[in-house]
Amino acid sequence: MALDLSPLWISLKTATTATLITIVAGIALARWMVFGRRGGRVRQRVKEVIDLLVVLPMVLPPTVLGFLLLLLFGKNGVLGRFLYQLGMTVVFSWPATVITATVVALPLMYRTARAAFEQVEPEIIDAARVLGVPDWYTFFRVVLPVSLPSIGAGIILSFARALGEFGATIMLAGNIPGKTQTIPLAIFLAVESGRMEAAYFWVATVMVISVAAILAMNYWTGKQYRFKAH
Repeated sequence: MALDLSPLWISLKTATTATLITIVAGIALARWMVFGRRGGRVRQRVKEVIDLLVVLPMVLPPTVLGFLLLLLFGKNGVLGRFLYQLGMTVVFSWPATVITATVVALPLMYRTARAAFEQVEPEIIDAARVLGVPDWYTFFRVVLPVSLPSIGAGIILSFARALGEFGATIMLAGNIPGKTQTIPLAIFLAVESGRMEAAYFWVATVMVISVAAILAMNYWTGKQYRFKAH
């Protein structure tokens, strides 16, 4: 019996889509947190709450996170009810795998980008503002290039985390072969059904991808730091 390779393609498609979302959302959010113009106490409190909500998935048990997402996107959830009225259902669909992967990967991208941006001297930003240089220009021409090594590492880590998501995915997307079954879910099903050869294959596949991601991250960061040194 030929091995169904759909979990590989679903995992790669899901992780890639989630990573692209986390790049945009994570960098934008980190930029606002670090370089956003300071406001009053209320605005600072809002930033603290947003920071807490974004980072929370890093410490929550996956099943708890999946349950919360189910409450949010379920048919009777706040967003689920609205989407259902528009004729869209998130639960037990491929978009649900993207949502869970994005939620668990975003904290890594956000925290990595934020840490990198916080290393930039604030005097550079203040001087650019005094000279009338737009904030977006300073960010893309100065801050972002300086932060590329850390951001590159964050991208690779986010992809690896999205690829390995299991608990929240099985809660929100289910384990539907050919539709929502990612590699971690395929491993779980293979072990549960006693198909150890399939489990070995998928475990080896994940390990190869993970090792490749680590090597790519080390190469990228090392290359960038060597370039900066010269």
